[in-house]
Formats: sequence, C-alpha cells, structure tokens
Amino acid sequence: MSYVELKNIGVTYDQDHYILEDLNLAIEQGQLISLLGPSGCGKTTTLRVMAGLIQQQKGQFYVDGQDLSQVPVHKRKFGMVFQSYALFPHLTIYDNVAFGLKLNKLDPAVIKEKVETIMKVCGLEGLGDRFPKQLSGGQRQRVALARALVIEPKLLLLDEPLSNLDAKLRLAMRLEIRRLHEQLGMTTVFVTHDQEECFSISDKVAIMNQGVIEQFASPEEIYRYPKTRFVAEFIGFENFFAVQLVDGQLKDAQGRVYDVTYVDGAQDKKDLVLTIRPEDIQLNPAETSGSNHLSGRVTVRTFMGKGYQYEVETDLGKCLVHDFSQTKYQVGDEVHLYLPQTKLLALNK
Repeated sequence: MSYVELKNIGVTYDQDHYILEDLNLAIEQGQLISLLGPSGCGKTTTLRVMAGLIQQQKGQFYVDGQDLSQVPVHKRKFGMVFQSYALFPHLTIYDNVAFGLKLNKLDPAVIKEKVETIMKVCGLEGLGDRFPKQLSGGQRQRVALARALVIEPKLLLLDEPLSNLDAKLRLAMRLEIRRLHEQLGMTTVFVTHDQEECFSISDKVAIMNQGVIEQFASPEEIYRYPKTRFVAEFIGFENFFAVQLVDGQLKDAQGRVYDVTYVDGAQDKKDLVLTIRPEDIQLNPAETSGSNHLSGRVTVRTFMGKGYQYEVETDLGKCLVHDFSQTKYQVGDEVHLYLPQTKLLALNK
C-alpha cells in the first residue's frame, strides 16, 4: 500500500452532479505531487477531502495504512497552507509559528527549540518579534509554511499558496518550496492551476478534468507524452488533425500518410487525432515531399521576441507554427510544413 491513498472518492452537492467521481490516487512517502487543472476540475475539493474539511459521500482515504475517512480535521495531524496565508494578525511571528505546538501542550523549552529551528530553515531568523503586517508577501508565505511544518505533519497540503504573490516572488517561493521539500522530505500535495509552477517543483503531477484524473505521471512524461486530448490541450499542444488508421497507416482525409513514433493507447482505434507543439513544426524544410508534410498559406504573423508565430491555413484547418529562424514570412506567403515523426503524437479523439 502507498503512503497516501484515495480510493474511489466521490463528492457530490446534489444527487445528479459529482464534483469528484470514483477518484483514485496513490502517493509514495516523501513525494511532492501536484494537482493541476482548470477552475472547477475538483483539485481543491480533493485537497479538502484529504484535510477533512469536506466529507466525501463514498470512498476511503488512507495515510500510512490508517483509514482517516471519518477522522475529524483536528486529529489528522496534517499541515496546511492556504492561498490567503491565514496568519493571526494579533500574534507575533514567533507565536504564529508556535500556535500548533501550543495547542498540543508541548513543553515550552521544546516549543522554543522547534520554532527556532524551523524559522531558521525557512529563512525567518530575527523576525520572531514582528507582526504579519510588518512583513512582505514572501515573508508571510514563509511564516505560513513554517507554521505548517513545525508540527512535523504526516502530510503537508498546499492550496494555491503562491497565487497572491507577484511573478518574481512566485518564482523565488516555488524554488523555496522545492528546497524545503528536499531538505525535510515531507510528503506534500500542492494544488495549482499554473502549469509551469507545478512542473518545476513536482515529483509527479495529476492532471484533473471534471472530477477525474486524466493522467498521473512525472512532469517530463506529461509534457512529452500526454495521454488524452484534454491533457495535450491543457499543457500547450495547439495543433490537432483528424486521421484514420487504414491498413496499418495513419492517413488524413486527403490520403497523406503520417509516421508517428508515439501511439500510446490509440493504436486499437480507427479514428484518431494527431497533435504537435507549434515550436516542433519545421517551416519550409529542404525536403517538401513524403510523409508528414503539409502545405498552406500564412494568414497571421505575430512577433514573439526570439522569432515569429505564424498561423497557417491548410486543408486540414489552421496550424500554429513558431519559427525562430532569420527568415521573415509575409501574410499570404505559401509555405510547407514538416511534422517530425518523433514530435508528432497520435491520441484518441
């Protein structure tokens, strides 16, 4: 059994609509996993089920072999960091961090040692006598993390903790979260809607859609090999072409043949969709015939700094291409596209 397991979790607010439906997730001890998806996909609900803030209608939730499904939130011994930090404005930073330890009625000397240690780990030395309003956003976020970590939780739950920070501070804090995870080895669940944020810090990522997990894998695997069209669209694949599997070959409506290296879980289907990232398409290659080639006309050109984004109208529909060469194409130019076999994916429609 994995360290954390959600088995067939179902959460509904009425009889006809499930927020989560038969959700299953297994997390190994010491992993940092992220729940990623659009608003309303169920990621925060999943986190709140783990925390005990929402009671599921069906399924079980296990941590370290213990069924916590009916255990109240204050007895689960988890750490949680909210989007709003939820610090006590009338307490000093020291007392905010020590709050959970004092609730557990630990010896004052033990509390002092633990608080000072975690404040040092979180970069809060010398700030114990200040109040939250005297700190920056990044410092307040560190206080919230220190308060959650000082109780040595069985599980650390982070609910979009960086969403209130500016872009530069978000980057610094996500590195800080990863550093703390490497140092402390805490089993952690991180909720976010920011793809770059979660990919940069996670051991594994669960992509959620309408209350179910569509793919659970390492960031590298999801980025390179999405298993469904929803996952592909969510992580940046923007070109999709309908094809059929005919006599062992992938062909479009005009009979062009496409060679694809990756056909995971789709090879038994007749109607498929090909997808490729805009930056992986080669514009006007030296060779313009054979498999994996398309022709079209530039309809829109957008400057991107390092290069241009072109919208190309083909007989399969619009295709986005990112080109970083020195060549500058004009709207109306006829162009050829090459879709490299190793970058082209075949998915179920």
